[in-house]
Amino acid sequence: MKIKRFNDKRNIVAELITDAREKKNMSRVELSQKLELYGIYLHRNEIYRIENNLALVKDFELAALAKVLDLDLNKIKDLIDS
Repeated sequence: MKIKRFNDKRNIVAELITDAREKKNMSRVELSQKLELYGIYLHRNEIYRIENNLALVKDFELAALAKVLDLDLNKIKDLIDS
């Protein structure tokens, strides 16, 4: 099975998610707990893997992350050009 990548990255939102989480002074455990309220079960280790570009992000996970972290999904379009 081929590992999917874009510009040698497994996701393009790693830095965006990390920055937003840190600006909210939220730990990965706290983020994981808030995501559970939306039915998204990401263990703190999986959040670590996403933030360090070691894991893909599913669309429904991204939507929940954006909601919890108050991310503007329009910013993601700009990341394609980076």
